Order: sequence, then C-alpha cells, then structure tokens
Amino acid sequence: MSTRVILVRHGQSTYNIESRIQGRLDASVLTETGQNTARQVGEALQSLKFDAIYSSPLQRAKQTAEIIHSYLDSPPPVQIKENLREIDLPLWEGMMREEVIEKYGEDYSLWKSSPQELCMEVSKPEGQIKHFPILSLFEQAKKFWSETLNNNDHKTILLVAHNGINRCLISTALGIKPSYYHSIQQSNCGINILNFTPPYSSFSGENEPGGPVQLESMNLTTQLGEKFPQPRSNHQGPRLLLVRHGETDWNRDGKFQGQIDVPLNDNGRVQANQAREFLKDVHLDFAVSSSMLRPKETAEIILQHHPDVELKLLDGLWEISHGLWEGKFESEIEEGFPGLLKQWKEFPASVQMPEGENLQQVWKRALVSWNEIIRSVSGVGIVVAHDAINKAILCQLFALEPEHFWNFKQGNGAVSVIDYPEGPDGLPVLEVMNITSHLSGGILDKTAAGAL
Repeated sequence: MSTRVILVRHGQSTYNIESRIQGRLDASVLTETGQNTARQVGEALQSLKFDAIYSSPLQRAKQTAEIIHSYLDSPPPVQIKENLREIDLPLWEGMMREEVIEKYGEDYSLWKSSPQELCMEVSKPEGQIKHFPILSLFEQAKKFWSETLNNNDHKTILLVAHNGINRCLISTALGIKPSYYHSIQQSNCGINILNFTPPYSSFSGENEPGGPVQLESMNLTTQLGEKFPQPRSNHQGPRLLLVRHGETDWNRDGKFQGQIDVPLNDNGRVQANQAREFLKDVHLDFAVSSSMLRPKETAEIILQHHPDVELKLLDGLWEISHGLWEGKFESEIEEGFPGLLKQWKEFPASVQMPEGENLQQVWKRALVSWNEIIRSVSGVGIVVAHDAINKAILCQLFALEPEHFWNFKQGNGAVSVIDYPEGPDGLPVLEVMNITSHLSGGILDKTAAGAL
C-alpha cells in the first residue's frame, strides 16, 4: 500500500490577473474566479477520504484550502506548513512582470533559461547573503517530504500550495533536476496525484534508496471545465497529445503482451471512443501512431472526428519486447525466471528481457522516434503509443534515465499534453499528464493495472 498525495495549486489571485510577481508576499487574495474554481476542486475531491490536510500559510493558499475543506465529508482540520510557502524572490516581489524585465532584464533572462543559476543578493542581519531561489526551494521541498511522509505512512493527504513549490515538490519526488523547473506546468486549481511507497529515505539525505514514487496524474483541470491549458501567446513549436492505446484483454487479465499484436477489446474501443469525444473539439494538424494494432485502432477511432488528418505509422513506437515473457502471466514468469520479475519491478533498468529488449534499447528508439516527430510536424497533433514507450518519452522530457521508468503512470486511453514553446530545440513543457477523467468521470486513474 502506498501513501497518496493530492497536490493542488491555489485558485486565481489578484496578483495573478495583474501579472504581478507574488513570491512570498501575502498581499494577494483569491479573485471571484479563484473562489469558484476552489469550489470545483472541492466537489471533485468529495468522494475521497483524507487523513491530513496541509496548506501554505499564505492567504491565497489558505483560502483555497478552506473552501475545499468545506466540501469534504468529515475532514481533518487544515494544518499550516511553513515548508509549503511559495518561492522567495525578494527583489522582484510586488513588481509587474514587465517591470522586472525592464529593471532586471539579464537576471530575468537567466531565470527563464537556467533558473537554477539565478542568484539574488539580499540583506540579512549578518550581512549581504547570496540567495539562490530555485535551489533553496528544492531544499525546502525535500524537507517537506522528509518530515511529512514519515508521519503519514499509508495515508491519503491533501496539500494546497503554489506554482513554484508545487513544481519543486513534484521534481524532488521524481528526481527531476532544478534546470527543468519551467518544464512543469501548474495551473490555478490544477490537481496533481502522487503515490509514494516506503521507505522514504531518499528525502532525508540518507544513502539508502527510497521506495518508488509514481506521478499518477499532473495538472488536471478537467474538473474546472478545461481540457488542458491553452498554449502561451508566444508559442512557437508543436503541441503533442500523447495517448496510450485502449485496453486489451491481456491488459485486463495481467498477461504480458509486449510486441505480440493483441487488438483492443470491447472496453478498449469504448475508451478510444471516449478519447475521441474528449478531443473532438481540439483542432488536430497531424497524427502519428505505433504501427501495432492496439494503438493504430485507437488513433483511427480518435480521428473519426478529424477525417482530413492523415495517420502516420512508426515502427519505432512499438511496445517493449518482453521476449520469452510475452503471452505469460506473472506466476508463469516467476516459475520460469525466478526473481527476475521482482527485479523488473524494483530495478527495471537492470533487466534484460529473455530474448527481448532492455530499457536502454527502448529509451534509444523512443527518443529517435520522438525527435523525428517533433522535427517533422507543426501545430497540434496526437501521438498514440504504448505504456513503456510513453513512459520512456515522458522520462526523457526531463533527461531521466531508465531507472525512473515507473515514475509516470499511463492509463489505457489516457491523454498527456507536451508543448515545445520555443520550438523542437527548446525545453519541452509537460502541461498535463495522464488525463483519464473522460474515461472514469473522476480524477483518479481507474484503468487496468495489468502487464505492459
């Protein structure tokens, strides 16, 4: 059993609509829109039972937490946590973004390109101190996880905080470096779901490896009536909607399929149709799929609302080859290859599939295919593939190696959104990950948890 964390950014604030830097200033409050979206989050979380609720002490987050709290059934009290405070930007706080660019142009450019390198000299009683806002916030996030997870083992907790600290909480949980700070989107009242498995030693500075962490979903906004965030006004590159194929009988039954060409089952076709309806009003300029049956049929169903879009098939997007595991249940694999399945679940990067692939091979061909796609398309389109391939793509957005394979969940029929705001040579932005609300009607991923 794991510890489930629901992480929410506060609702729209008065400083948000003014494009004013907030940081740790406590001058802004929720707008009417911010209050309404907090209510929508409360409604979306009503069915969940929380063991603890934590909020940043800043009033825009506290207001959001209190509104959500009012919609929950017999919730615990909201506890204030100092380590959920927003990023400390002392020289910029209260200024309009345009003012910051005009007065601190060079620093602002560094903030956008290499945020981990931004340094501010601030006055303290002991003298002038060099303050690195991002690096400091990463340490704050680690401290929060260290002190909070151990006190909430095998529980469900709700956190309400801010854009910057939420990015750092997600990053430190998954092993993402500070240089990718801007590659994680956090919308007002967006919902993130993280699952932690003990031990939690990786957050306490110990050398012992911690348990696996899974990002189940990120920046969900469907509860607000928004499919996903709109591209930025200066967006230059493509937007890719990464989709996992619908369910197969083998997904449902927990049988390893790999590169055996198993078709969708009836539920998988329902899921593909639900994805089709979810995306029907999204203008699509291109479509790419693995050439295997299950993603190909999923893509073809989605494109029924986009008849003018041609589907391109790529063999490089095929699922991982499980070799001699394919067609077998876990019990059969354990009998034939004792201990290897446990190794796959705990240390996936170290496993060579018998007469199949290892993750280094999957990483390589996934990256080759992904680069081919982002350099050959423009506009908005779908990429439909498989669990392992999608995980490899998501990891490589953040330069994560194969040992992070289990960090990203991919449900059958789920949609993730990846932007390249500066073009294919710039850093990508993961706008939202693993939307399954069009399948289940709720925020939790309830798709089959079977084999790849």
